[in-house]
This record gives sequence, C-alpha cells and structure tokens, in this order.
Amino acid sequence: MGEALNGLKRSHYGGDLRAAHIGEQVTVMGWVQKRRNLGGLIFVDLRDRSGICQIVFDTAVSDAAFEKANDLRGEYVIAVTGKVMQRESVNANIPTGQIEIFAEDLKILCEADVPPIHIDDNDEANERLRLKYRYLDLRKPKMQNYLLTRHKIASSARRFFDSHGFVDIETPMLTKPTPEGARDYLVPSRVNLNKFYALPQSPQLFKQLLMVSGFDRYYQITKCFRDEDLRADRQPEFTQIDVEMSFVDEEDVRSINEQFLQKVFKEVGNIDVTLPLPRLTYQEAMTRYGSDKPDIRFGFELNHLNDLFVNTEFKVFKDTLDGNGDIRGINFNGVADRFSRKDISKLEDFTKNYGAKGLAWIKFVEGEIQSSITKFLSAQDIEAIKNRVDAKDGDMLLIVADKPSVVFDALGALRCEVAKQLGILDPKDYKFLWVTDFPLFEFDEEENRYMAKHHPFTSPKDEDVDLLETDPGNCRAKAYDIVLNGYEIGGGSIRIHNSKVQERMFKALGFSEAEATEKFGFFIDAFKYGAPPHGGIAYGLDRVVMLMTGTDNIRDVIAFPKTQDAKCLMTNAPSVAEQKQLDELYINLKPIEKNTPETV
Repeated sequence: MGEALNGLKRSHYGGDLRAAHIGEQVTVMGWVQKRRNLGGLIFVDLRDRSGICQIVFDTAVSDAAFEKANDLRGEYVIAVTGKVMQRESVNANIPTGQIEIFAEDLKILCEADVPPIHIDDNDEANERLRLKYRYLDLRKPKMQNYLLTRHKIASSARRFFDSHGFVDIETPMLTKPTPEGARDYLVPSRVNLNKFYALPQSPQLFKQLLMVSGFDRYYQITKCFRDEDLRADRQPEFTQIDVEMSFVDEEDVRSINEQFLQKVFKEVGNIDVTLPLPRLTYQEAMTRYGSDKPDIRFGFELNHLNDLFVNTEFKVFKDTLDGNGDIRGINFNGVADRFSRKDISKLEDFTKNYGAKGLAWIKFVEGEIQSSITKFLSAQDIEAIKNRVDAKDGDMLLIVADKPSVVFDALGALRCEVAKQLGILDPKDYKFLWVTDFPLFEFDEEENRYMAKHHPFTSPKDEDVDLLETDPGNCRAKAYDIVLNGYEIGGGSIRIHNSKVQERMFKALGFSEAEATEKFGFFIDAFKYGAPPHGGIAYGLDRVVMLMTGTDNIRDVIAFPKTQDAKCLMTNAPSVAEQKQLDELYINLKPIEKNTPETV
C-alpha cells in the first residue's frame, strides 16, 4: 500500500540540486531508478523529470528511514526528506554528481511491479513493446528530453508570433470533407443522419477566411489528420504551426519566417541560423539534386547525360531517349574503393524501390575504367562522360536511365543513401533553404487530369496566369517550402484572393461551376465581399522537433504516436464500435472480405 502525502510538499526537483544547496533541508519526490545495499548504508538513485539525484539512507541519521529503504524496488514512487550534503565520491557524469541527500524521512507513495521494459536510455526493447507500454517508455530521460524540447519549441513559437502581432485563433475540428489531396478521416453525424464531418487535413480554408474577416495576422498550433500510408516521418495525426498574413507578398512571408526559425533554433537548441537563407527554384532543385527537398549538407549533384548518347547503340540508353526519357548520373567523388560490386548491387536494389529498372556504374581506378557497361561504350563515350562529370581517379559514377520522374526520384534518394552509408551526414549540421516557384499543377495519370500540386487555393505567378487555360503544365505557383537537411519542415504560398482567378483555377482542375459551388460555395462567396492579398505557411512541428533533437523516428517526439499501420498499441485503437452506437448512426458494416488489409 502506498502512503498519502498528508500535507507533505516537494521543495525541489531532485535533478536541480547542486553544490549551492549543500546544508539545505529538502523534500524530493520521484521514482526509484536503482537501489544498492552496502550493509550499513543504502544508496538510492531517485529519478524525476529533471534528472537523477542520489539518496543515502544511514542508520546514524534515521533507523526508520533505513528500514523502509530495505523494501524499495525499482520504479517505486517515493518522497524523501533530508539534508543536502557534499558527495564523498563525486560523479562527474551527472549534473547532481557533487551532492547527495541524507534521508531523514521516507514515504513509499506507491509500490510497483517489475516493469516489462527497462527504464533506461540504452534499453533495447523493440518498438512495439515500447509503444504498448508507452507510459513507461516516456519515463526514460531521453524520451522526456524529446517532449520537453517539443514544449520549448512550441512556447518559443507562441512568444515569437505574439510579439509580432499575430493572433492565436482556434479553427474547427469537425469540418466539411474535401475532394482534393489525401483521404479524410470521416466522422458520422448522429444528429444529421447519413452525413459526415471530416477531421481537418489543414485549417487552410478557415485561416483564409480569417484574413477575409480582417484579422490580418493569425497563427495556431493545431492538430491535423490525413488518412494516408505512413512512413518514418509521417503520422495520421500531426501538429502544425499554422500561420497566415494579409497584405503581403512572397518575400514578406519568407522574411518573417526566417526570423522565426532563427529565433527558435537559437533559443531552444543554441543553433545559429544565418540569414538570409539560400533559395533554389523547384526546377533548379530537381535538376541539381533530384528532389524538391534536397539535403545540401553534401554535394553529389546530378549530371544530365542525354546529349552524350544521341548516337549510342546501347539499347538501354537508346530506348530511353527514343521514349523521351532521361539519362542522368551522380559522380561520387573519391569513394570507388568504398563500394564493391556487391555493395553497388545493393544500391541498384535500392533504386528499384523508386521505380528504376537498373543502375549503371563506372569506376575510375588508378587510370583504369571498371564498369558494368564498358562493352557498350566507346573510348570517346567514356572520355565524354568523364569530362561531363569532372571525374577524377578514385571516383564512382552511378547512372539511371528512365522516364524523368523515375530518374529524379531514384537519384535523389540514392545520393542521400550513399551519403548515409559514407557516414558524412552530421545531424548537428543544420542546412536550411527555401525551394520556390513550384509547379501549380501535377498531372495525375490515374485521374487523367491535372491536380493541384499543393492545394486549389495557391496563386499562380502573375506572369503565368494566362497559362491556366492554355498550358497548365508550365504554370508556376507562388509557393515555397522551407527545407532542412532533406526534410520539408514547412510549406506555404500566396493565396488566390481574386474570385475570378479562383474560378479559373477550379476550371483548370476540371471542376464544373456546379461542382465548385457544391464543394467550395461558402468559400467562393466570402471572396465576393472583399478579400485582401494574403499568404502563409504551415510547419510540421513533429518534424521540426525530430530534426532538432537528432532522432530519425518521428514517433519518438510524439507522446502517444501510432504505428506504421495507424494503430495505438497501448489503447488498441482503432477498435470495434458497439452495435448500439452504430444503430444510432444508422451504420451497417460490410463483411470484411478475405485478403483485405485487415485479414491478410
């Protein structure tokens, strides 16, 4: 049985005690990390969210406390009152290593069973077990530091935007289903039968309507939801730092957000961010790095090789060019001796995950050429390639030939994979950049129509407005992403504020006037009554925390995350609804057929 506090108050967090507290009477409370019985003395490491401090139970100080300490086990919750003393054997590895508390009174507030995972940063429990017992996993100092850093980032964001005249306004969680973008999470309405709300993928429409309402500067730290396939840096529910401003252009939005990033990273992580941040157009980012979110901590840029093979007889390259494809390669400087043929074969398998059919390679080693395609190339071909990529002895060239989208995806991922294998990615090297001038549309082959690259409310570049009807594929957007070390941490745009241009945008997306009115009528109507030029940005808070803390798993920085198949192992959500609830909603469930994801 645990004891009640009976008026006892904690005076200090144990991890905050230092040499300056020596001689003070203190009361600390927390969990037993470790107990060591040396006969006449018992040492207990007490852990709370601030860290660990050592408690000494000595019969010369208190027989009663010493006797109780004999009963302590790991993860017992205790309260200790005693005097802070100079530690005899200083522990330089912890901040409290100069002091210890000699216990005069001990209360066991709650006993504990042996936990199924070790409460230790070096615990090797598999992630599924950690997620099942998340409340135990979160006791680990490393995990607590992740969430405390998250708190500091959110607090810093609020202070920054408050000080720059932004107003924190909440927007609805129950909204109208959207026809574009990722799948919505739907919520059935009991009051309005056979109708559904959607959980918001973004507050996009509402924050624009707040600009129409005259609030001028808005921000919100809010939950968003997307029912899409998951990966290491994505969750079905995630948190955005959402920002919108009136009477601004692209430069205004980028400028204040550079100041925001500079302040937060310095204030929370003591990381210096030099302004202005570098900028690349979307076209340049794709051409040089094969990605619209390039990691610029290292080189390994793409080289265009099409013109070198116009007259080639090598079937793979010839067929690629005949099919309007691309041939591009990356020269990995000085790494030829680091990658065996077996290693390159693994890299080829890696590129196949991105749709590539194969991976050609050429090594330049001690004046000789080693290659998978030597027999298909002439000496002149080799020399031309060498000159194009500026190859030196010890370099390795990797080439992908396919349709342009596959080439960019495969090589963009490959340059990062090779950098990772070479161990040249320093998580403490923070390289920001803006990627600008995105395409306004992307063509969806399944739908056989153009879709909005970001969303249907992004403004086209002024000089490209007339391309909406004539050449939408070459229409650029007033859109910008903020990229950090290969991750998009935020994205935004200047919005369409002219109802006529918005109608043209819907038409370009294939919406009839009736469809546009049905789906966005309330939004279109609002713009008829005077909308200011406006734009904004939204940051993925989870990704920002992940990068600042140096973990590569976004689940580490979310208190209670979902697994890759969108389940909560701790609560067993999602779960079956009671029949009574379904009846109230007039919902009948279809039988699950074999081989569906639920039954495989």
